Amino acid sequence: MKGRQIVLGRIFGRDAAALMQDGRLEDLIVDPSGVTPLAPGAICRARVDRLVKGQGGVFLRLPEGARGFLRDRSGLREGQSLLVQVSGCAEDGKAVPVSARLNFRGRHVIVTPGAPGVNVSRRIRDGALRDGLAGLGLSALDGREDAPGIVFRSAAATAGDDEIATELGQLLELAQAVAADCEGAPELLLDAPEPAEQAWQDWADPPPDAVEDAPDAFEASGAEAAALQLLRPRLELGGGAWAEIEALRALVAIDVNTGGDHSPAAGLKANIALARDLSRQLRLRGLGGQIVVDFAPMPKRDRGTLDQVLRAAFRPDPAETVLIGWTAMGLYEISRKRDRVPLSRLARPEDKA
Repeated sequence: MKGRQIVLGRIFGRDAAALMQDGRLEDLIVDPSGVTPLAPGAICRARVDRLVKGQGGVFLRLPEGARGFLRDRSGLREGQSLLVQVSGCAEDGKAVPVSARLNFRGRHVIVTPGAPGVNVSRRIRDGALRDGLAGLGLSALDGREDAPGIVFRSAAATAGDDEIATELGQLLELAQAVAADCEGAPELLLDAPEPAEQAWQDWADPPPDAVEDAPDAFEASGAEAAALQLLRPRLELGGGAWAEIEALRALVAIDVNTGGDHSPAAGLKANIALARDLSRQLRLRGLGGQIVVDFAPMPKRDRGTLDQVLRAAFRPDPAETVLIGWTAMGLYEISRKRDRVPLSRLARPEDKA
């Protein structure tokens, strides 16, 4: 199908949502229940377990017996209770990364306790509309003690004032209720959104051309076949070239091969093909951390071209990514935030066969 399409259904025996663009899978959200006790986005009450001076952070006790790590340790003491939000996922046996900066996300608005101020998305450029939204935010905060911050998302540009005000009021009440429940034993206060809810939060702007939520929506749209292909390390790059994407415990290793093409430009063509799709592949596969790419052999003078392609490909990626660059051995290093549970951990054994 041509156009932008949101697909809601199930895959791997789990609730899921997929974003398709002209028939290609662009994003995928799968319910991580049972794989991780706390999904990214969940808000919970934690307790300080141990200060780690050398690492500039603290280890926390989280609900479900999980352990968390908070980088900012200023003003904290052992045994203290505090509210945190899960900011990523961790491998088995490692502490879950959390943040003390809470975000209550809606389709049109984000409420940010501890970060006061009213802000409007830069994508909304109409001056009158920006002023109107700012006024709506200031009116909602009028008279509130310890007023949180408000961020109007780009989707607010096409919504009515009543719809935005209703969502904003609900989020402000939710933030206030959670903030008042900061004392006690570790406890989950607000779970991460369901895939369908998160899809509407993240993919509502621009509005989709179609929404499919039939029982066979994943199969009919091609999202299921594309997701199953992601469970395999091999990625076809066209012209006989391919890449192998292997998630190891310490890092993600990627190897680019030219196949049967032995022309002088084969290496650069294969490398550019991988670079253009690398951001999407990492996002869909749920991979992050340290990433090392062994590009196909090419002249050093072409590295500048490849750098430009990589920067353009990763620019729209919402995950925090640092393109570190070339090593002395000719490898390329990338650091990307682990913001999702790896897709391979969400699939069943029969899905990987």
